[in-house]
Amino acid sequence: MACEHIRRWTVGNVEIVRIVEIFREQIDPSFMFPDCTREMVLEHPWLRPIHAGDDGRIVLAFQAFAIRAGDRRIMVDTCIGNDKYRLAPIFHMRHGDFLDDLTHAGFAPEAIDTVLCTHLHLDHVGWNTRFVEGRWVPTFPNARYLMSKVELDFIRNLVGIAHAEVDHLSDSLQPVFDAGLVDFIPVDHQVCPEVSLEPTPGHTPGHVSIRINSEGRRAVITGDVMHHPLQCAKPGLRNRFCNDHDHSRETRLSFLQRYQDEDVMVIGSHFTEPTAGWIRSDGDAWRFDHG
Repeated sequence: MACEHIRRWTVGNVEIVRIVEIFREQIDPSFMFPDCTREMVLEHPWLRPIHAGDDGRIVLAFQAFAIRAGDRRIMVDTCIGNDKYRLAPIFHMRHGDFLDDLTHAGFAPEAIDTVLCTHLHLDHVGWNTRFVEGRWVPTFPNARYLMSKVELDFIRNLVGIAHAEVDHLSDSLQPVFDAGLVDFIPVDHQVCPEVSLEPTPGHTPGHVSIRINSEGRRAVITGDVMHHPLQCAKPGLRNRFCNDHDHSRETRLSFLQRYQDEDVMVIGSHFTEPTAGWIRSDGDAWRFDHG
């Protein structure tokens, strides 16, 4: 089990629990940001040693978040999943301990009542389903899976486009439709008094971040409005995996301006340990501060 990587935060009366699937993946920055070099990363010493190595490679994580708000049990993103055919070797036919860790953290799959995916890329919906007796079945059978129709249409429209990975439509999305568990919601939906969606389009058209507000304390789970803290210092970096670079950049700038120097804990969906921190103004840009 990877349960030693479970991390918990308290925001007012809300508990947020991080469940990690891939803890520290080191990559050359140009893989994600085609215009970025290792030397550009090293220009920002505050990234090291947590978010970058001395060699200029950046560090990412793949993880999900469980929320306990009153009697609600909510999953934010469901990561990569096991037993799934994927083109990227890091995602392909995994056999990890995600569900064991989730249960160990106090969120057995049967107890989850809501699944929120910030968007529908394959590394955010994988554990929507699991392979049981030769077929894909919903992992969270008692949950409503909430998603934007705009987002689903976007993913479906990628079918047949060269280099677009859409295998997850059949193994991670269609089974929850077949089970009658999907509700379409607006991108500013209020899930419960403490949890709501914040539209952050660009990475994908229906992308959202997740706001938590309880007892005067606030937090936000980014989704892929940012993949790495480097984007605080260089918010205009082109991201290989964003659908609309210009829209994504505008949304990211707005996000950074909205939360800069505020008492709002920012939880980066792909930020490695310790994952949460604060956006601080830094000259004409920003940095990510763990406090």
